[in-house]
Amino acid sequence: MNEFWIQSTRIAFPDGESPGALFLSKGKICAIHREGSAPNDAPLVHDLGNLLISPGFVDLHVHGGGGADFMDGTAEAFRTACQAHARHGTTTLLATTTAANAQDIFRMLQTATELVDKETVGARIAGVHLYGPHFHSPAKGCHPDPEQFSPEQVKKLLEYSPIITAATIAPEHPDAQAFAKECIAEGIRLHMGHSHCTFAQAEAAVVWGARHVDHLFCAMSDRARLRLEQTWPMRGGLFEATLCLDELTTEVIADGCHLSPELLRLAWKIKGPDQLALVTDAMRGLDQPIGEYIFGPKESGVRVFSNGRVGLMPDGKSLASAIQGMDEGVRQLIAATGEPAWRILRAASLVPARIAGLDGEIGSIESGKRADLLCLDESFRPLRVWIGGKLILGNC
Repeated sequence: MNEFWIQSTRIAFPDGESPGALFLSKGKICAIHREGSAPNDAPLVHDLGNLLISPGFVDLHVHGGGGADFMDGTAEAFRTACQAHARHGTTTLLATTTAANAQDIFRMLQTATELVDKETVGARIAGVHLYGPHFHSPAKGCHPDPEQFSPEQVKKLLEYSPIITAATIAPEHPDAQAFAKECIAEGIRLHMGHSHCTFAQAEAAVVWGARHVDHLFCAMSDRARLRLEQTWPMRGGLFEATLCLDELTTEVIADGCHLSPELLRLAWKIKGPDQLALVTDAMRGLDQPIGEYIFGPKESGVRVFSNGRVGLMPDGKSLASAIQGMDEGVRQLIAATGEPAWRILRAASLVPARIAGLDGEIGSIESGKRADLLCLDESFRPLRVWIGGKLILGNC
């Protein structure tokens, strides 16, 4: 089925929701009849009634799911995680590393080389999000202590630049500026995260080329934390810089556990709808039973616990990654903000696609873009998922 029409009374376009029909051919959206329907003589038409057609979700920050972690470093683990996230509406993702030893990171990168833009029977892997080794250790969260990479190991990392879409640094890391310069030269997008930097250090990283901040409110400095080191004058940290600097986009983990509704509202008020993305930050516990899991490589990762809603450290107090899909983030952000669905769906599709530099091909329902589409029920749960025009979830 290379060519067919789908139509609905509700389609989420970049600028609003309206009825319409879409013609898909050879994996792309080739025609749009906005406010219209498929031609009377069209041979294959799938009428979805009043179910919502949405762009496929794009996840910038995801570690695993379905019992697998990308850091397991096997093709099977990659495919398992991609298939798990596709069930929640993610059609494109950046496979995200954990802070780990060099051997584990290079194993993951080698496997990613073989699977980027390849068939997974799930979400397409558009590239790698390199997490670590340039974290600030006290802000590591549930990650293991970041390993200091030698200049030779950094050089080897950058040999994988064709598949590394983004890399995260803590601006205060002693090697951050040099690494940032090399990333920008290689076309790698620069994020900030897992950092206790000052506002001034964040501004410096913007000069280096940083344009995005990972998981707002989480594992980052703010006025209160920095005051522990200098009581006056009080200083802003990465949190305040993210909200203040127009150059910076950011993301939230809207799983109902990481952030309260008022924090989601604050993030949306200041950075949305064009600079705020939804991410899952999910680990292998997505769609798995309550119990103990390993965050990162099975052999050398960190022991964490899933209570069925979120990942936790063994003490049961500290958060340790997430276990919800992107569809839950959509539900939470709609509930917190009261915004219409089409605007929030941008945070799960067009905005992250733009942040990753992929918005020319995915992220919105527009002619010429890849036919990554979702059919969502009234609770924003995916009933059907098309990736490149191929139905991988549900039936027609």
